[in-house]
Amino acid sequence: MKAAPVRSAWQDVPPLRVRKFSERAMAEVPVLAEDILSAIRREYPGLPLVLDDSGEPMALIGIRRALEHFVEHLATGLEAPHVPPQVFQEFGRGEVLQGRSLDSLQAIYRLGIRLAWRRLAEIGTQMEIPPPAMYELAESGFQYLDGLVAESVRGYAEAAARQAGERLRLQRRLLDLLLSEHHHHRSAGEPSDLLADRAARIGWRVPRTVAVAVLVRPARSAVPPAVGDEVLLDMDCEQPRMVVPEPEAPGRTELLRRATTGWAGAVGPPVPLADAVKSLRWAQTAVALMERGLLPGGELLYCTEHTEALVLLPPEELIAGLTRHRLAPLAECGPTHSRRLAETLLAWLETRGGAPEVAGRLGVHPQTVRYRLRQIRELWGDDIDDPDSRFELELVLRSMRLRGELG
Repeated sequence: MKAAPVRSAWQDVPPLRVRKFSERAMAEVPVLAEDILSAIRREYPGLPLVLDDSGEPMALIGIRRALEHFVEHLATGLEAPHVPPQVFQEFGRGEVLQGRSLDSLQAIYRLGIRLAWRRLAEIGTQMEIPPPAMYELAESGFQYLDGLVAESVRGYAEAAARQAGERLRLQRRLLDLLLSEHHHHRSAGEPSDLLADRAARIGWRVPRTVAVAVLVRPARSAVPPAVGDEVLLDMDCEQPRMVVPEPEAPGRTELLRRATTGWAGAVGPPVPLADAVKSLRWAQTAVALMERGLLPGGELLYCTEHTEALVLLPPEELIAGLTRHRLAPLAECGPTHSRRLAETLLAWLETRGGAPEVAGRLGVHPQTVRYRLRQIRELWGDDIDDPDSRFELELVLRSMRLRGELG
């Protein structure tokens, strides 16, 4: 058996009394709207007063329309009336343009509904509206307030999205200019007029030095790194790019580490602003080596900490040719013996020590090292004493070790 619907106390009020209540309230709407606006301006003296084309405050128009709309529906019941969206969405948009949050606007709405309810309660007492009916009227009023807030939130969100989209567009134009091959400064250390203008339009303080990072997406739907506005971020690339101002400033490395949690990539070396594209190239090179497994993956690495790999690994053709030339004496040795001699030679070149030092590095007996060093001298002859030859030998052997070909 279904429970009987709860009877509304407002519906029990005689229709004639409701009509007279509504007429009285409607007659007082213009003055009440003025009083509410005055109270708001006293409470929030810094609130800007925007005028419409006729010179009337937009806020006053909104308050008056909201009151009229609510009172018009009292005669037909307390079902929440449809909220007139345009004015209240505009209020939300205005908060974005003024650079404020919605907190103050919601506080203003609460102040307005409190003052409106106080006057409606006085009219209800004069019209002998029973307290239970007035309680229902108050509840309906606060539901109506929720609708006004929702419209303002919608306007705020739309304006914030447009503003964010415009900033991203302007930021991308600034990034494209910074990372252009043909980007020029007026003079040493000074940005061009075009760059200064684009930076000013997004409130970016032009730094003296930058580092450019290239990121590797952990997933297509990955949340962008939580960098602040001072770091320029372009997520539209297949491999997102970041321009980090003053990368050697205290705390900058830790900030980037926290902001890029879950992301991998490489941060190029710090360079003067005019050379940002050079930092970008090193970061791109490092990411390419990461993807080949030649540099550690799964983290944000700094190019300045992997200088050897970045110098020796990318010029593969040059290093390959030099390797064939300098390691030609090993051609007649078997693969295993050749690798052991190469490891011994590299350890000797790096330590410039005797058999005990080389043996300690390789983890073998000193006598084994002496035997190998005699073979090395026989294979290379006088070249092993030539500084240029030793330098090139060390280059090719270090590159082999970086590629994992030597222990």
